[in-house]
Amino acid sequence: MFDFLAHLWYPLSIIFLYLAILVAVAERLNRFITTDPESTRKIVHIGSGNVILLAWWLNISTWVIIAAAAIASAIAVISYFVPILPSINSVGRKSLGTLFYALSIGILAACFWENYPEYTVVGILVMAWGDGMAAIIGQRFGKHTYTVLGIKKSWEGSLAMAVATYLVTCLILLAVQGTSWQTWLISLVVAIVATSLEAFSKFGIDNLTVPLASSVSCFLLCTQLLL
Repeated sequence: MFDFLAHLWYPLSIIFLYLAILVAVAERLNRFITTDPESTRKIVHIGSGNVILLAWWLNISTWVIIAAAAIASAIAVISYFVPILPSINSVGRKSLGTLFYALSIGILAACFWENYPEYTVVGILVMAWGDGMAAIIGQRFGKHTYTVLGIKKSWEGSLAMAVATYLVTCLILLAVQGTSWQTWLISLVVAIVATSLEAFSKFGIDNLTVPLASSVSCFLLCTQLLL
């Protein structure tokens, strides 16, 4: 038992240290440096998504990821009502995006982590980088807008989402399965699926639909075209 806990302590300490530094940097930016709270929120959004790469590298077990996702979900619910971490919930509107983000990690870990961790990684990184870049580019450079069910988006932001999703999916599949024409095609389809779903983001629901659909579509396409 002691050996098991000692073995578990090392990878978890690395992840907790990474997340603590990330939140501390974001909070400092939010309180003392930037006047744009959305920028700090996206730092947390992208940075926390990258923790899935650490978990993959350190071979964190499925139950640990699910437990961490449950804890993050609880914190997100508390922060929704009590602004304990402004850098996390600072979108200027009521949103359950952080909760959905944590839930998606737990769901994808339960579905894929044991045998196909790459599909969990794809879904989380698509949400982290795709949605993050869509918000950053859309806010800074979005001049051409469109509306989906009352939600205003920009073509520039959607293009950033598509490019980031395509690159993330390509890199993961290339690392795991090597180079093939199927890899490029699958990444393109995943980018289209993710970008389409990101266009509807009311209440932050895209933080759930985008990673789940990205992972499932990538898995199904790889099963049909590569395996």
